[in-house]
Amino acid sequence: MLSTFHGYIRADGSVGTRNHVLVLPLSPAVNRVAMAAVREESGAVGIQVSQDYGPDLEGWTLAVRTIAGWVNHPNVYRAILLGATPADPLLTAVTELLPATAPYDVITLAEAGGSRRTIEAVLHWLGDWNRAKNALSRKLAPLSALVLGTECGGSDACSGLSANPALGRVSDRLVDAGARVILAETTELIGAEHLLAQRAITPAVRQRLLATVRHAESAAMRMGVDFRGAQPSPGNMAGGITTIEEKSLGCVHKGGSSPLVDVIDYAERPRLPGLTVMDTPGHDVMQLVGMAAGGAQIIVFTTGRGTPTGSAIVPVIKVSTRTDLKMHLDDLIDLDAGPIIDGELSVEQVADQLFRKIIAVANGETVAAERGRDWEFGIFPGWGEGRAVQ
Repeated sequence: MLSTFHGYIRADGSVGTRNHVLVLPLSPAVNRVAMAAVREESGAVGIQVSQDYGPDLEGWTLAVRTIAGWVNHPNVYRAILLGATPADPLLTAVTELLPATAPYDVITLAEAGGSRRTIEAVLHWLGDWNRAKNALSRKLAPLSALVLGTECGGSDACSGLSANPALGRVSDRLVDAGARVILAETTELIGAEHLLAQRAITPAVRQRLLATVRHAESAAMRMGVDFRGAQPSPGNMAGGITTIEEKSLGCVHKGGSSPLVDVIDYAERPRLPGLTVMDTPGHDVMQLVGMAAGGAQIIVFTTGRGTPTGSAIVPVIKVSTRTDLKMHLDDLIDLDAGPIIDGELSVEQVADQLFRKIIAVANGETVAAERGRDWEFGIFPGWGEGRAVQ
């Protein structure tokens, strides 16, 4: 079995599968400036934020942790925090949270003197940093340095039979190699959480998992949504899923059969090698952003309906559950698990293909979401009523 990959060794000892220069605006007011600079400097990546964040607004703590996690990510060579003014409380909170080794600089519209001067200042730094990052070379690293994020979106009746079980086998292989694997989507564990809880390494981990699921379910109930008594989404039903429990059982497959070592809050970093549950919503973009903030250098996204969702800093490998989906959305899909359904390949054989794909991507092979520049960004505001994970 392959046991190494070639990545970028960072000052804190983490290893990147990418070497990005990131432009990260801190408010919608500077989105246009950020994107203008990224368009002019082809070697940079950037995101747009959809709302302002403040200490008195819902989701403040998660927003600060998420942005800090993106800045201090193994796949980021250097980041520009782009603010409207130096007095922005989000700028202060994020920079206070970042460690001394975090590679970032700050540019604000107020200090630079308007939009055009800000763009010019950003471009000056981007040019220097792109030249510097290109001088770096990949070094041999163990698989234990990987953090793999797992996600399923647009699930269908084949998700729990093909792509998700194949991903689960890969998750187990990586755990055996000492890596960290994140299983997210708290609301999509409902109905199957007891099976995952049985794999917890301690009673405390088991209780954290059950409390986290109850917390998410209670938040939905406060809004009048009963997950256990509800139907799957229209897209899931069109794909052949009949109950929430069926969807959840398919979702849990992504975590393989490894012991559950921990349960963490949104955008936190896994503390231990092995399988960790991260408390996230079922929203695809917010899940990806949270797992990226948690340090995932690669994410595998299984889908039975198709989605272009990606990340500016993390390669997202799309795996189709059926071959007809791969043929229909060929420019979105990286690997097809449909041969399992067609009886042409076993789950283990497709898992081997996926494992090799992950290593190739870790070594620098691009994926469809990167080529399409699918850079969606959104931060989960939390479930309300306090924090579930303690």
